[in-house]
Amino acid sequence: MFSRRLVGVQLLLFFLVACGTTETSSQKKLNVGVVSYGQGDRSIDRYANLKTHLESQLKSIIDLEPAYNEVQAVQQIERQNWDIVFAPPGLAAIAISEARYVPLLPKAGVGQERSIIVVKEESPIKQLSDLAGKAVALGQEGSATGYYFPVFNLYGLTLAQARFAPTPKAVLEWIDTGEVVAGALSIAELEQYRSDFGQTKFRILHRDSHHVPSGAVLVSPNADRNQQEQIRQALESAPADVTAAAGYVSNAKPVDYDYLIKVVKRVRPIAKRIKEKPAPLY
Repeated sequence: MFSRRLVGVQLLLFFLVACGTTETSSQKKLNVGVVSYGQGDRSIDRYANLKTHLESQLKSIIDLEPAYNEVQAVQQIERQNWDIVFAPPGLAAIAISEARYVPLLPKAGVGQERSIIVVKEESPIKQLSDLAGKAVALGQEGSATGYYFPVFNLYGLTLAQARFAPTPKAVLEWIDTGEVVAGALSIAELEQYRSDFGQTKFRILHRDSHHVPSGAVLVSPNADRNQQEQIRQALESAPADVTAAAGYVSNAKPVDYDYLIKVVKRVRPIAKRIKEKPAPLY
């Protein structure tokens, strides 16, 4: 009698475990890509509550995948490995124009950022043409303010070398140590990091006249219209503190990327030999 009861309990447990396994295995997995400048796990922490919210709303397993620079992010986007992407503007333009990603919502920010090229305050460099034959720091490919706009503005010059900084702060570090004479980043990034360099003062050599649009939350072209709408609704239904932490704006239309996409397409042929020494930008 005891043996029969034991067998019955075992069968019941097996059934419950099997049902749970089937339910878990049937859940769709969504890969969410985010770009992090050397923040490691801290970048993932910002999205923890959103992850929980999306899993509840979409009945899916959400896998957060950080890319620690734009190069890694571009590779993931080109392969369409990410189902949802929280992209800065340059990356968003690439995702839309080259990988057919669909923008759903804008990232936080007023879209008034500018790309600049800076030098040391005492540098004899007075205009962009003075950078011919000099070493210049750029951001990673995929950065609007650190790569696409500055390369566009440096068209026609041959640099001694173009160095690609892993972070905006590294651009200023290289200028500070004399490894390069100038570097590209955004105005906000200059203001954020300039106080870290003690007595070194930086001067804006060139300020691009175009506003850089804010980033975007995008969805993979592999998602059909119904799935795209479900993801949009899930993102928009998140509490305000969750959207603020993840850095996007709910119930708002994506910004216009037309001009930035044109810049990206124009820069691609200009930058074909950018890793050579010297580096001709034409």
